[in-house]
Amino acid sequence: MRNFVREMSKYIRFDWAMKRLLRRSAGGRLQGKNKANHVVLEGFLSVLLGQRIIIHRFLESEGNQEDGTDKYNRVDIMCEDASGRKMIIEVQNEREYGYFYRMVYGTSKVVTEYIERGQSYEKVAKVFSINIVYFDLGQGTDYVYHGKNVFRGLHDNDVLKLSAKQRELFGGEEPGDLMPEYFLLKVNNFNKVAKESLDQWISFLKTGDIPEDFTAQGLPEARERLRIDSLPEKDRREYLRELDRRMVEDDVMNTYYIDGKDEGIKEGIAQGIAKGIEQGIEQGIEQGEQKKSISIARMMKAKNYPIADIAEMTGLSAEEIAAL
Repeated sequence: MRNFVREMSKYIRFDWAMKRLLRRSAGGRLQGKNKANHVVLEGFLSVLLGQRIIIHRFLESEGNQEDGTDKYNRVDIMCEDASGRKMIIEVQNEREYGYFYRMVYGTSKVVTEYIERGQSYEKVAKVFSINIVYFDLGQGTDYVYHGKNVFRGLHDNDVLKLSAKQRELFGGEEPGDLMPEYFLLKVNNFNKVAKESLDQWISFLKTGDIPEDFTAQGLPEARERLRIDSLPEKDRREYLRELDRRMVEDDVMNTYYIDGKDEGIKEGIAQGIAKGIEQGIEQGIEQGEQKKSISIARMMKAKNYPIADIAEMTGLSAEEIAAL
């Protein structure tokens, strides 16, 4: 379960800053100080994707609501990569058991939200779904996972490629290059010394701290612009309320976890006792039947009954009867 050690950090939680401070501007456009703030998010995306990302605007969608309890809790951003291709970056941060289904739903919704009726399917934007999670999701020891579609032949085991014309028109080498890609950041799994740029970012996401020797793109700006004491009073109160809400939510989740664990242990003990009693009864019956058969066999043997008759009557073997 997540531990909110970051509540005492002097820096704003990145997910809150991402939804509020780093994108706040009229009509989703980046202007003035808000435009300067977006270099933090650009830095994070550039380090994660391994190429220079330029943010053009935050898209107007239900996912870009500023309600902390918003169902979708995502930020949709219109970006451009080094080759000039437009893309939509989706960033999500939420606890959920069925989160993998949520990822599929999120990318599908983004694809359909930003293509107008009647437009060619060629206008479908590339979608990167970037998911920052602070809970145990799936089974895996790494802290950064990347997934994309790969079309592989069932018989020849070859990977399907785009045609020369498709590569010219759309870019990319494989159909999966045109389809949504997923990044899953399981920040609680990170336990390394942060030396590389991505590790520095993951460390910040986990601890909320930005040491002076962290130089990854966007972090020096984050160190300057994401200080809690630099927030306007209204934003600061709102931010602290959000921390309180999340702490209560985390406590509730921990309580459910502990209560569920205790209940499971008690149920397991009760089931174990019941099973033990059942097995004991069965074993006692079996032992009783065995003793009864031996007693009968001894009496029959004393009266000189044939071994075959004794065996048929008691179920004992000839060897067992001879040993009596």
